[in-house]
Amino acid sequence: MFIGLISDTHGVFSDEFREFLSPVDEIWHAGDFGGGIDFVHQISAFKPLVGVYGNCDAQEIRFECPLVQLWNCEGAKVLMTHIGGYPGHYPINIAAMLDRHRPDIFVCGHSHILRVMNDPRYGLLALNPGAAGLQGWQVFRTALRFHISEGKVRDMEVFKLPR
Repeated sequence: MFIGLISDTHGVFSDEFREFLSPVDEIWHAGDFGGGIDFVHQISAFKPLVGVYGNCDAQEIRFECPLVQLWNCEGAKVLMTHIGGYPGHYPINIAAMLDRHRPDIFVCGHSHILRVMNDPRYGLLALNPGAAGLQGWQVFRTALRFHISEGKVRDMEVFKLPR
């Protein structure tokens, strides 16, 4: 499975990101869609979507996208939420979820900082795609794409676009 990972779009899904994500099978969105429910539907019409709501998302998005997603993708257990921290700096509620569910891949957004980190404590790969939108302080807009097969992530690519 070929996955595109974005977060913190804040209502912006530009042509450059569409082009980068055009070959993927599925888009994962780690919250702060922005732009209302029509924006969520715009992304899901482009590619199948797995998403969570973020702290800036309206009620209508929260009715459609949960706070946390937990699923299996090609043999990998994936846990996704918007505010999640990163290895060594997880909020206590996230550490409890990681202890309980033991995912292979942990995905979050919120920080607008691109991070791809192995976490030896929990034995997982922590992914934060940074921010694909214009809102925030980030210098670059970023996204990830990668393949998952037999429970492993491979061939990860970073997309970086100046704000």
